[in-house]
Amino acid sequence: MDRLPVIDVSPLRTDYDLTSAAAREVAGRIDAACRDHGFLLITGHGVDRNSQERLFQAARRFFALPEERKVRVSMDRGGRAWRGWFPLEGELTSGHPDHKEGLYLGEDLRPKDPLVQAGYPLHGPNLLPDDDLPELRPAVDDWLSAMTDLGHLLVRAFGVGLGLGPEWFDTHLTGRPTILMRLFRYPTVAPTPGDDGTKPRLGVGEHTDYGLLTILAHDGRPGLQVHTRNGWIDVASVDGSFVVNLGDMIDRMTGGRYRSTPHRVRTVEGPPGSPDRISVPFFFDPAWDAEVQPLPLRGERPADDAAQRWDRSSVHDWRGTYGDYLTAKVAKVFPQLGADVLP
Repeated sequence: MDRLPVIDVSPLRTDYDLTSAAAREVAGRIDAACRDHGFLLITGHGVDRNSQERLFQAARRFFALPEERKVRVSMDRGGRAWRGWFPLEGELTSGHPDHKEGLYLGEDLRPKDPLVQAGYPLHGPNLLPDDDLPELRPAVDDWLSAMTDLGHLLVRAFGVGLGLGPEWFDTHLTGRPTILMRLFRYPTVAPTPGDDGTKPRLGVGEHTDYGLLTILAHDGRPGLQVHTRNGWIDVASVDGSFVVNLGDMIDRMTGGRYRSTPHRVRTVEGPPGSPDRISVPFFFDPAWDAEVQPLPLRGERPADDAAQRWDRSSVHDWRGTYGDYLTAKVAKVFPQLGADVLP
């Protein structure tokens, strides 16, 4: 439990139906990681490294823009689409400001899209600084496309591991997934004299993700930590890998068999001029109107872990659509924006 499993998922790409022994073996390893950790690292995903490099370079250039340029695409201008930039310490986790700045993105929907016309929160066009940084939009579009394909591939493995078949998730839950993405900058800070490390400085406090799965790309700098049965562990940087973790909805669906594991980000420390940490989480989640129900799985259900969860709440007691759940959660991390634009 002191390190996360690293799994080569290339057999899933060459055998999309997951009928071969190699693909089934990979699905079994993913299933074990989902049950034991709720976190894993994947290699062999087939995503173009140049695409990631273009995205990260554009992200660094965006965050380096003067604030008066970034504020032109601030979240209060994105309306109900919930897209745009927020400044350092502009997002809350458990009521505490995060030591990061970010850019909220998602599936880039035109005004005539039925979901936008219906007034669904968190649906709409991406708000990007096209005049100042025209290369950012195509880099984001490429990344959204690649990560969406990878999300569909991974839930096929989930379906096999859970005994439901590779098509189950796309048939019942992710035919049109809710797609969201973030660009985050975690500023490097000078070490605190006399700091013994017993109370870490946090870029993001302890939390779990909300939906099905998160695919995280980062620049290799340390900071991400996962809470295991043996305490907090650092997520190692493995060249060419992505971090994958599970969200509250799949924890609920599987009765706790698949774990929505708490994690946090420690503040990066270093001398003046050290590069800041850049990370890009992508969220592949249930369809907005999906009723997220417990799955008909065999065997005894694990005990509810509400008393041990970071927020002391049970995902297994919740009822409603994924859109209801997500809207309530994001309104807590941006309370003023939630009051202004959400029903």
